[in-house]
Amino acid sequence: MTFPGCSAIALSLVLAAPAGFSQAARITMSRLPNGGIQPQAVVDAEQTVHLIYFQGDAKGGDIFYVRRPSGQEAFTEALRVNSQPGSSIAVGTIRGAQLALGRNGRLHVAWNGSKSAEAHPGAPMLYARLNDKGDAFEPERDLMTRTLHLDGGGSVAADNKGNVYVVWHAAETGKAEGEGNREVFVARSQDDGKTFARETVGTPKPTGACGCCGLRAFADSPGNLFVLYRTATLMTNRDEALLVSRNHGASFEIVNRHPWNVAACPMSSASLSGTGEFTLAAWETAGQVYFSRVTANGSQVSKPIAPPGTASRKHPVVVGNDRGEVLLVWTEGTGWQRGGSLAWQLFDTNGEPTNEKGRADGIPTWSFASAAARAGGDFLIIY
Repeated sequence: MTFPGCSAIALSLVLAAPAGFSQAARITMSRLPNGGIQPQAVVDAEQTVHLIYFQGDAKGGDIFYVRRPSGQEAFTEALRVNSQPGSSIAVGTIRGAQLALGRNGRLHVAWNGSKSAEAHPGAPMLYARLNDKGDAFEPERDLMTRTLHLDGGGSVAADNKGNVYVVWHAAETGKAEGEGNREVFVARSQDDGKTFARETVGTPKPTGACGCCGLRAFADSPGNLFVLYRTATLMTNRDEALLVSRNHGASFEIVNRHPWNVAACPMSSASLSGTGEFTLAAWETAGQVYFSRVTANGSQVSKPIAPPGTASRKHPVVVGNDRGEVLLVWTEGTGWQRGGSLAWQLFDTNGEPTNEKGRADGIPTWSFASAAARAGGDFLIIY
């Protein structure tokens, strides 16, 4: 399945508007098909929305894939991603499957394996890609070869040059399991996910990693790789750190840290997406959600921007449209075995909040919002 001109866009919101649309951004909402949870979406150059979601027992369920071509309201019939039934996990909200769009429109999915798929203490880091015909996913593969104790959710990123990256945090074989010994690891492929090199350390210096927090990876158009994760030095310094690699994952630099001193695991997730010349990063700190604009090479990171008001805010998702506006979406009231509400705020090109904001009830247990981006300027929130 090939979509000419498509590029890697790892987003959480969908933009949808006719060509030349110039009015104020319109924000619409869509429920997940088939009662699914934990949506992840990307969009290709032909404006087809590709969506994955979780169904089944939260301790061991399945990942399904659907798509919605431009101009259509309904999603296609669901296709199961994982070949081994029950090999995905949704417990904790931050361990669900991640989706990336690579060269020639190939889809890449990575997820934390359930105990029924366990190959390592703490479960395996699994990866599957869409086959050449585009009608099925290849059998999943465990990419952990030198790491143990997988916990917080891993991620996947891909670019339009055939590079695919699966990223997770764990302890290297032979090291103790503690959070201070955890590191970010990257498994790299240069042939569209057909083969992967053995995983290598991505953190340039010891920072630890928050054991049950998720991370997010994103590859921009120039080929830079970004990873957003939570540190865990001295068990209390749980800063959100942004890594950038300018050489396709061979080495990384920490270009930003947002401090948070807390003696507990917040079970947080993060978001990365691309818009124009910037990468957008969003994360949670102390019950508030933030986003920053990051230049293409990661040399500049804007001051963190938070939406007005306060609440128990988690699981942010950020996406920008082709007019430079930014939509930030998050959950409120969600927690362990507890659903909640969805909220959103639109920001203008200067990062100032606009009058476009809202909320909706109905976030199921272990879930959050998601989306992707189309040409135009309107936004679609999927939850």
